[in-house]
Amino acid sequence: MKIINIIAAIVLPPLGVFLTMGVSQALLINVLLTLLGWIPGVIHALWVISKQSEKASA
Repeated sequence: MKIINIIAAIVLPPLGVFLTMGVSQALLINVLLTLLGWIPGVIHALWVISKQSEKASA
């Protein structure tokens, strides 16, 4: 996982998802979760970043 993406996911969750996936369905979901609460947005962003990192290493 890139450290920049992780820091972005903690500070501003949609930015972390955008840097990892670009404009996608995951970004829309993350924006909605972040609007509902910062913590759900962070959890989802870290999950998306970790899943993308697993795909890249496999």
